[in-house]
Amino acid sequence: MTQDPQDLISKKDLLELTGISYGQLYRWKRKNLIPEEWFVRKSTFTGQETFFPRLKILARIDKIKNMKDDLSLDALADVFSPVKGDIALNRSQLLEHNIVLQSSLELYIKKQSGPIATFSFSQILIIYVLDFLLQTGEINLEEGGLLIQTLSDHLDQFNDKPCELILIRKMGVSTFMLIGSASQYYFDRNAKVIDRMNLAGSMEELNLKLKHVEG
Repeated sequence: MTQDPQDLISKKDLLELTGISYGQLYRWKRKNLIPEEWFVRKSTFTGQETFFPRLKILARIDKIKNMKDDLSLDALADVFSPVKGDIALNRSQLLEHNIVLQSSLELYIKKQSGPIATFSFSQILIIYVLDFLLQTGEINLEEGGLLIQTLSDHLDQFNDKPCELILIRKMGVSTFMLIGSASQYYFDRNAKVIDRMNLAGSMEELNLKLKHVEG
């Protein structure tokens, strides 16, 4: 689904819509549950006001409210921070814990130059995103191969910074792009944005699944 990266919600509207208090919002910020860069200061006719990327902040607050009764704020901060580094799971672990489907895992392995004993966080994330888009029907197997190549070549260059994956089709030809979150982009009128995916959200979901495996 295509989403406008410039769609913002004011702090006042956010608090009213979600039912949280000013104190909760900034406590969650101090606990690193809400990234500093999501607090966007903008000039308005009443002066300086704080805005947030609407879809990201609403999704994050919904997750916090649903999980805070079972986890401490420190544990939630751990969930929202990438695990990356020392994660290494083998094929059996990925399948047994329902991280991805076998068909997606097989497609990823097929596109590699040699056998893989264990999979790093970055590799698992690529398979996880591939699996999601295949299951939702947003892409076909050929596009899946292109997705694997794009993420394998460029994902690490963002070095944990927020980025988005965009799928474009023009005259039946598909192209994937990775861009920094909230970046503006323009295409000619014959190009259609088929899907747009916030990879930070995918990393959070995967991070939670992998922590369950570790536990």
